[in-house]
Amino acid sequence: MPESQRLALLASPTDRAQEAEEALSKLHDWVSPAEADVVVALGGDGFMLQVLHQMLEQGPNIPVFGLNLGTVGFLMNKHKSSRGIAERVAKARAIAVAPLRMEATTNTGETATSWAINEVSLLRETRQTAKLEVSVNGKVRIPELACDGVLVATPAGSTAYNLSANGPILPLGSNMLALTPISPFRPRRWRGAILPETYEIVFRARESVKRPVSVVADQREVRDVSEVRVVAAPDNRLTLLFDRGQSLEERIFAEQFMV
Repeated sequence: MPESQRLALLASPTDRAQEAEEALSKLHDWVSPAEADVVVALGGDGFMLQVLHQMLEQGPNIPVFGLNLGTVGFLMNKHKSSRGIAERVAKARAIAVAPLRMEATTNTGETATSWAINEVSLLRETRQTAKLEVSVNGKVRIPELACDGVLVATPAGSTAYNLSANGPILPLGSNMLALTPISPFRPRRWRGAILPETYEIVFRARESVKRPVSVVADQREVRDVSEVRVVAAPDNRLTLLFDRGQSLEERIFAEQFMV
């Protein structure tokens, strides 16, 4: 990427991110996100997701180079010296990520749509076990899944909640989704599935009043749902920028060999 690209600077409200923003603001001529070719985001993975969601909902959909000033920083680059940020962005490697589109219908008939970069997860709201019907491309695959919940993860999100629930790690570029149960009770032997990202997945809550279920698309929650539809949106791909040798693809690959 050319060094002459116009950069915008966004920072999370944490003290560390605000201090870094103050230092960086003096070292580069920044523009607004609407005028920028690249956004530099200061914060953690949660703030990165906020920035990406804002792009999906409001635009502009431009590449984002994250600097980790949070905790894990799986979606971010290391925060080094404040100098040389334009050069780092110019040399960065671009990775495209396809988000999920979630559409939920509540018990009262209201509908809500949202995007997810990591995963869409359904979770029981009370001590009552959730009972879910699982359909893939219009065909019921599991008439009744008794569980604490279930999730659909993208490759980018497969090392997050999905991995904690013993789901598979998906390489970037695989164009696949992980369908992973959370503490399944019945069917006892079902441990999930790997599906093409072109497939639509539909969950229907059985006994949804007695056994209320919520759905979370990354950071947005909808409670008391009766049905949830999930499908990947490759036409809305987002672009993340990483330092050479530190790409998201390499990090996901490395997770498969951690002991």
